[in-house]
Order: sequence, then C-alpha cells, then structure tokens
Amino acid sequence: MTTSDFTTTLLVDQTPAEAFNAINDVRGWWSEEIEGSTDKLNDEFKYHFEDIHSCKMKLIEVIPDKKVAWLVMDNYFKFTKDKSEWIGTKINFEITKQDNKTQICFTHQGLVPEYECYDICFNAWTGYIQNSLRSLISTGKGQPNSTGNPKTADEEKLLADRK
Repeated sequence: MTTSDFTTTLLVDQTPAEAFNAINDVRGWWSEEIEGSTDKLNDEFKYHFEDIHSCKMKLIEVIPDKKVAWLVMDNYFKFTKDKSEWIGTKINFEITKQDNKTQICFTHQGLVPEYECYDICFNAWTGYIQNSLRSLISTGKGQPNSTGNPKTADEEKLLADRK
C-alpha cells in the first residue's frame, strides 16, 4: 500500500538517544520562538513564524530513543484559502538503528498533495528535517527560524510578499 502523506528519512552517525534528544529540542531545529514544553507526553507547544504560520502541537506519543508523535491541535496559514489545513494531522518521528547508524523517519500524516499548502510544506519540512535537524543531531547546532530570520526560500518569499 502506498501513502501520499509527506515522509522524509535521514541517516546519522549519532545514537538513537542523541537523535531523540535533538528531535525534542524543537527550538534548536524548527523555530527559536516555540512557546511551551516540547519533550514529555501531553506537553503542548505553540509554533509561529511571523504572521504567516502558527500552530499548536500536543505530544501524543513519546517513547525514549524510538518515537515522538505530535497532534496538530490548531493551525493557521496566511497563504491558503483554507486556514485550517493541518488541524487533526499527526507528525511522527520514528527512530531506528540501521547497522552502525541511526535512521529517523519523519512522516506528517495527513499532509497530502491535495492540500494547498503542500508544496510550501514539502519544501519547509524537507529543509528543516534534512538540514536543520540533521545539523542539530550531528553538530549540536541547527538552523531554526525566528522573527526576521527566515530559513527557507518560501519563508523569504512570503515575508517579501507582505511588504
């Protein structure tokens, strides 16, 4: 069976514990402006980038060194007709050992090509997972966004479009 949910996978040399800890350091790889706790079951946190995207996440599964899952409880996109795309979707990080490496499989269940946000979200998640999260795991330093500090070409374009 094939799925159209967005998925990307990376391999790193670090341990599953190091990958797990980096995933839970959401400020270190996605956004410096995360509000709330991001590492324990039932924690809730808010993400926002300028006035372009905001969402509220709840940690619904936390298995040390193996899995982290978030439920998108609320979401807003400035750039879509349906401002609520993502609500009710789930974001999963599955961590496994692959020989002497650690594999992280990121899946945003419910983020499908039919969504208006899909292309922008595809590019953003790919960048944040493949570049920023990989860097945080590998070097201890990610590339999260923050106010006035876009990290993707789409973030830069959306910021420029509102001026």
